[in-house]
Amino acid sequence: MQELENKIGYTFRDKSLLRLALTHSSYANENGNPAHCNERLEFLGDSVLSIIVSEYIFEKYKDSLEGDLTKLRASLVCEKSLCGFSRELGIGEHILLGKGEEQNGGRNRSSILADAFEAVLAAIYLDAGMEQAKKHVLRFVTEELKHQNDEVFKDYKTTLQEVIQRNREEQLSYVLADESGPDHNKSFTVEVRLNSNIIGVGKGRSKKQAEQMAAKQALSLMGIEE
Repeated sequence: MQELENKIGYTFRDKSLLRLALTHSSYANENGNPAHCNERLEFLGDSVLSIIVSEYIFEKYKDSLEGDLTKLRASLVCEKSLCGFSRELGIGEHILLGKGEEQNGGRNRSSILADAFEAVLAAIYLDAGMEQAKKHVLRFVTEELKHQNDEVFKDYKTTLQEVIQRNREEQLSYVLADESGPDHNKSFTVEVRLNSNIIGVGKGRSKKQAEQMAAKQALSLMGIEE
């Protein structure tokens, strides 16, 4: 387990937590102790992972809508991503599997590797707290974000501008039509205008969000789906 600790970059005070995180249910069942497997840790790790990733992208993408943040989080915590993180650490080499699962290629099964990553995260959380867990997760998340497809976040304003620029005589402008609510919970309504004609209206918690939503509506009305 020391080899894995070296790759993780963390030395456990309670080694039994790491061993439990690496114990698959098939191994626990074969050894007559079905409750002594990593499923409970996986359950906890899933929640810890969601909190860490949600907080990080919430702070990093301050002008992004809830729907976009949800899509981004889903792409970062999906089985494919977690399996990749697990492979990078070589977790599969250390998982305790039952004989049947071993023979059926369980050591390379995506679901098992992803679950083990979450279980190891929970073990770190229980052994050292949230800050250490966050340090462990973000080393993967920040790198993964560099390779994320730009489709995760749509820049509707840029797309609309590119469409309008095909006709140089046309001019786009964004006009704040309404602002309401207390300072801590503002709501903005923006109109996007082509010359003097309103071609889209959007609402958001910031002017930037409202502008993006106005551009999105304009594109939709033009029959351009993003």
